[in-house]
Amino acid sequence: MTLPSPSAEFLALQQAVVGRYSLERELGRGGMGIVFLARDVGLDRLVAIKLLPPVLAAIPTVRDRFLREARMVAGLSHPNIVPIHAVEERDDLVYFVMGFVDGEALGPRIRRAGPLAPRDVMRVIQEVAWALGHAHARGIVHRDVKPDNVLLERDGGRALVVDFGIARSVDADTPASGVRAGTPQYMSPEQISGAVVDARSDLYSLGATAFYAATGRLPLESHSTEGFITKHLAETPPALGSLASGLPTRFTEAVDRCLAKDPAARYPSAEDFALEVEARKVLAEQRMRIAYQFGTMIEVPRAAIVAERIAEYSEFFSFGTNDLTQTTFLKVTDYSDFDDLDELKDLWDSLIDHLRTVVGG
Repeated sequence: MTLPSPSAEFLALQQAVVGRYSLERELGRGGMGIVFLARDVGLDRLVAIKLLPPVLAAIPTVRDRFLREARMVAGLSHPNIVPIHAVEERDDLVYFVMGFVDGEALGPRIRRAGPLAPRDVMRVIQEVAWALGHAHARGIVHRDVKPDNVLLERDGGRALVVDFGIARSVDADTPASGVRAGTPQYMSPEQISGAVVDARSDLYSLGATAFYAATGRLPLESHSTEGFITKHLAETPPALGSLASGLPTRFTEAVDRCLAKDPAARYPSAEDFALEVEARKVLAEQRMRIAYQFGTMIEVPRAAIVAERIAEYSEFFSFGTNDLTQTTFLKVTDYSDFDDLDELKDLWDSLIDHLRTVVGG
């Protein structure tokens, strides 16, 4: 089998970094850059090198802004952000060296295997929110949050965000060409309209990413760039809860809030959204734990409500199959998933009977 010949960019970059990095292969390319897998010769570790396309590097203002903002992004240090190790220019080449993530981007992962499991959706989106919050606190807006810019580690599935700030640097000084920085499927209305954007624009894009991760479909669908632009400006996406099962209601409502057209209606910060997701994760885990402890077939959200009723009578119950063990029941106050009081009473009565049988009383 004959291997494809290296590209002109591959050969030029290898010549520029010879002795420091050994290029292995091209990982991918797009309008904003070409990414190569390389080995850091001195540290004997794999890295990724992103090269600014030569046609853009030839524009002095684009080149300067790219370097300035890439160096600013290199100052970010967060476990959910792909680190930038070096930002350099050699002759006509402009590039930066970043950590190599052994894994897969969220976008290809969903296209290959379908939506994430509910627990993974919440974990990944929260990790991305923490990363965005870290960048926003330092004055950096991503402007191109999307599944393809979220990398998932092969071991453990940790989410890492890539390409902070680079889309903005290209957008700011590229001659008018009808091309917007960002990805129309995930762009906020204010970014589409050319208004000044802030952290809340990234939250809109994160909401669209969460929608895709949970359902395998876009919140607003079209067959053209113009169609996506029109829909994000004028149409309201369907409620996530109407399409995704297994996610806490408050989480789906939080995602819906991120997709509000008016930035003021969204969360004020990515950190606020991350904290809301954390609260939903904890509640879901409590519900699962309680249902498991009961050993009944009661639906998990409803078991949590019954557990609170039990907690009103006693903080502890002893139960088990072989050995009786003492377990603390966690109090839960979310009644949003239960509105049938007669059914609640039936569940309560059946659960009490079950516990009396288990604990011998």
